[in-house]
Amino acid sequence: MTFELTDRAVIVLSGAEARPFLQGLVTNDVEKAAPGQAVYAALLTRQGKILFDFLIVAGDDGLLIDCRRASCEALVKRLSMYKLRAKVDIRARGDLGVFTTLNGGFIDPRLPALGRRSISTKADLQLLVGDDVYCATRLDQGVPEGLDFGSDRMFAMDADLDELHAISFDKGCYVGQELTARMKHRGKDRKRLLVVATKDGSPLPAASTPVEAKGQDIGAVTSSYGTRGFALIRLDRLAEAAGAPLEAAGLAVTVTKPDWLSP
Repeated sequence: MTFELTDRAVIVLSGAEARPFLQGLVTNDVEKAAPGQAVYAALLTRQGKILFDFLIVAGDDGLLIDCRRASCEALVKRLSMYKLRAKVDIRARGDLGVFTTLNGGFIDPRLPALGRRSISTKADLQLLVGDDVYCATRLDQGVPEGLDFGSDRMFAMDADLDELHAISFDKGCYVGQELTARMKHRGKDRKRLLVVATKDGSPLPAASTPVEAKGQDIGAVTSSYGTRGFALIRLDRLAEAAGAPLEAAGLAVTVTKPDWLSP
């Protein structure tokens, strides 16, 4: 069964210099993008904070970027700002859609458990919308994206992008590379985006709500989807809490560290 992800949009980069242009901007190695093989990457500020995250795959028309629909226009503008004289055409393609599928397409490069997806022309048939189902899958697997870390708010390492295969540490320079490399070589992660959920089934409080243990802030909610969402958590403070009850706005909550995240 195929589901359309209506909260996703497609940008196409074409032209003789499309690959080297993108290679010098984003966190991952664009040379690894091929038909049927995607890479996950981000465009950072010069200070190393995430502006946009997206998947990149090669298609007949050039490089296809699978991004959040809400940030598509802003991403096109940002990429165009860097274009200068590069021989590359950058445009959003409203005729293309992003789909989850059991066959074909490409395996999500972040985590195989997220399944396969594809980019293709929107068919003239009634497809099932899979946004809610896919969001639930991401939460089950503890995989954050776009809305969970916002724009120009969070460092790539804090948002788990290194563990989700979005960063190449040997490909050379890109925007925000210096700070990202410094955080990597520091050798100790202090913050991570983790799934947070209410224990009693109440809606999770809104973004920026502190998560507390023993009266001390250990982090803050960054996004909420019903009873679950993501929170940026200080790992040292979570460890110090040692099983103590956790709260957010007076509600009992749990914080879950996914299996794929390094100890």
